[in-house]
Amino acid sequence: MSGGVDSAVTAALLAREGHEVIGVTMRLFSEPTERAGRLNKSCCSLDDVQDARAVCRAIGAQHYYLNFEKEFRQHVIDYFVSEYERGRTPYPCLACNDRLKFHFLMQRASLMDAGYVATGHYARVAREGARFCLLRAADPGKDQSYVLYSLTQAHLGRLLLPIGEYMKPQVRDIARELGLPVADKPDSQDICFIPNGDYREFIGPHLATRKPGAIVDSSGRVLGEHGGVHMFTIGQRKGLPLTGGSPVPLFVTAVNPQAGTVTVGPPEELLKAELYASAVNWVSGDMPSGPVKVTARVRYRGVEEHATVTPLAGPESGHWAKVEFEKPQRAVTPGQAVVFYQGPEVLGGGYIEPCAPAVTAQVSGVGVQATAG
Repeated sequence: MSGGVDSAVTAALLAREGHEVIGVTMRLFSEPTERAGRLNKSCCSLDDVQDARAVCRAIGAQHYYLNFEKEFRQHVIDYFVSEYERGRTPYPCLACNDRLKFHFLMQRASLMDAGYVATGHYARVAREGARFCLLRAADPGKDQSYVLYSLTQAHLGRLLLPIGEYMKPQVRDIARELGLPVADKPDSQDICFIPNGDYREFIGPHLATRKPGAIVDSSGRVLGEHGGVHMFTIGQRKGLPLTGGSPVPLFVTAVNPQAGTVTVGPPEELLKAELYASAVNWVSGDMPSGPVKVTARVRYRGVEEHATVTPLAGPESGHWAKVEFEKPQRAVTPGQAVVFYQGPEVLGGGYIEPCAPAVTAQVSGVGVQATAG
């Protein structure tokens, strides 16, 4: 329970259905007193903890405030910083969901003899025979299925997502109907540990290494110098330290942390018709036996586009996939996720990589065929 209206209504609906509800708020990090007010713009402030407790009192539920600071630093903050050091653009909510909410929190739930974990995510879980399916939320504007693609069958069997069936205005109406004190509380928008939104200011003191270098165009011509690859992301236009400027708009099209180069170019150089993804999870637990027609999304608020996903297997490639789009996509960004859908169902997803693995094997219905990376 973050202290917001979504998790509050989740708990209240389950209590109304007769479940024994235990409210859990995770302490993820400590902030100096002078920053406490700023955290109210995001989440995880002391006021948020008090709001979660107030909701639990209102519905007759126990409330626990559990310390996950060590896990959050290791699996979210350290990951966030290291990804920028590698010239990638992380999405910390993916790591937080994967490692904290659906790993450590589920472990803690087992120790508390809780049969299920419920969250305020906007998504749905359905059962088809012995298989669980992850589906988009009823409210397309609030759908969070993109950040849940790493869930497994074991997770889905213990997961409840009550508000996934509702539109956001309905959730607030339920909160008012039940007299919950957070019914009109604004939604949090920022990364919880960067309430002012300036990730460069945050990661600067945490960097183990800095990789300054040249800003070049696609032909290798040097256009400027930069102080570190961590300051750039694919598709970025603002803040490019170009010598003498440029007569046309230029965007970051590639980041090479080994060479320390940042490549820029016109908007058409941002378009890519294919990508490779690593650490691919198939929600069903079964890797497809060959190429699959899907719609795919390459960013959280992005639009799904028609694509073909080809699973890649083998000792050198691990769980990878090749994604080929019918229409080229703009600003495909390493470190972000690509998520695969068929209709409302999430088939799976993985992390976008800058290039193919060194050795891949294409899975097909007639065997495994080696292909060049």
